Amino acid sequence: MPETGPDLPPDLPPLREVIARHGLSARKSFGQHFLLDLNLTGRMVRALEGFLPGPAGDLAQGTVIEIGPGPGGLTRALLAAGTRRLIAIEKDRRCLGALAELAAAYPEHLEILEADALKVAAEALGAAPRRIVANLPYNVATPLLLRWLTALAAEPGAFAGLVLMFQKEVAERLTAVPATKAYGRLSVVTQWLCEARPLFEVPARAFTPPPKVVSTVVGLKPRARPLAPASMAALERVTAAAFGQRRKMLRQSLKRLGTDTAALIAAARVTETARAEELEVEEFCALARELEKAS
Repeated sequence: MPETGPDLPPDLPPLREVIARHGLSARKSFGQHFLLDLNLTGRMVRALEGFLPGPAGDLAQGTVIEIGPGPGGLTRALLAAGTRRLIAIEKDRRCLGALAELAAAYPEHLEILEADALKVAAEALGAAPRRIVANLPYNVATPLLLRWLTALAAEPGAFAGLVLMFQKEVAERLTAVPATKAYGRLSVVTQWLCEARPLFEVPARAFTPPPKVVSTVVGLKPRARPLAPASMAALERVTAAAFGQRRKMLRQSLKRLGTDTAALIAAARVTETARAEELEVEEFCALARELEKAS
């Protein structure tokens, strides 16, 4: 029978002991808030398995990529759940010793990559299906997500799914619908490529040190193909112009694109007196397609 990953966690010291031994105080410069609650790390793993259907949710297949594991709380939960191949990307060199202990306890299952996740092509790591799971540092959460969405736009099968923890306000933007305050650029680009769903909230007291905000775990399930044809670059330009002046009508806000605004709106068959927050994702895609033609 082929090996499918560890079934039970080895005899590891408590996380707080590991943190103390390695001197791992959370640093603001890294956006660190360590998640030490075993119930919540386990819940994130179960969310990953339950949210993704078939092979995508089977941790014994493909690759799981974790961003910013820190002392390894979520890492432990993933390995204990039977993850066959886990690649943990960590920028903070102070955490490497604690993670190395985990790698020794789970030989051939955990690979530690010392790197800045913003500079790593996660879509090229390991074998498919690839999933990303992370308690994301607040200060780089949105840039990281946009990097992964760009990879999905180029290759819809780049990732089988993402289960990510964001500041609650960011999570609301990802899942917002038109005609709501949270609906914006990030909503459009995310929902163009993925089905997005809030899975559960995490209170501040669950972290060390506690942040000043509530967090939300969000599941992102990539679509087999984007919701409508468009290029990522053109869609970002259109949404940046439209939401950059969200209180203004499109006939005014889209002038920033430097093209014949009236002709662009007419060709896309959207209402020139509408405001950005009133448009569906598909309508933004229509504008993006026409912008590309005009360019």
